[in-house]
Amino acid sequence: MNENLDIFKIKTNNIQPQKGRILIAEPFLPGNYFSRSVIFLVAHSKKGSVGFILNKEIDFAIQDVFPDFPDFDAMVFLGGPVSTDSIYYIHKLGKKLPGSINVLGDLYWGGDFDILKSQISAGEINSSDIHFFLGYSGWDAGQLEDELKEDSWLVTDVDEAEVMREFDEVTWTDFVKKAGNRYSIWEHFPENPTLN
Repeated sequence: MNENLDIFKIKTNNIQPQKGRILIAEPFLPGNYFSRSVIFLVAHSKKGSVGFILNKEIDFAIQDVFPDFPDFDAMVFLGGPVSTDSIYYIHKLGKKLPGSINVLGDLYWGGDFDILKSQISAGEINSSDIHFFLGYSGWDAGQLEDELKEDSWLVTDVDEAEVMREFDEVTWTDFVKKAGNRYSIWEHFPENPTLN
């Protein structure tokens, strides 16, 4: 029986968190933000970590937050519980957007917001090259490591195309499948087992 319970232990996974990797929430992690979430880490150090939830798209236009933002049909996601009144973005614009921070391959985080708006107004940016997030997910020094010890997150590698694709509600399951057969049973567990 103990062997079956071992499926919820992530400690055997030796992949450590770092910039450019993802966190997959364990099946029963509670909360509106983190339940069945997939988080792309854009920063990780001894001082803490920053990431964005990739699979919680919201029916929200950027103009609802910034009325002077140019007309642009881009995806907006709930990035996390911190600073939910601010907008953040990951993109494939590279050095074309000054102040951007390289995260993984051709993926960048942030950059000059005014220049971004002018490039969008000029039609220089394709909506598939950028994802916007309301808020972010953040951990203070040692906090993410503590959560990893509690088996709250599975850390895995990711490729650029997976980060920038159009996500839907099955994304958590898709990422669990890619994590390997050890975690395949996760896919079939209900979010709230007490309702079964």
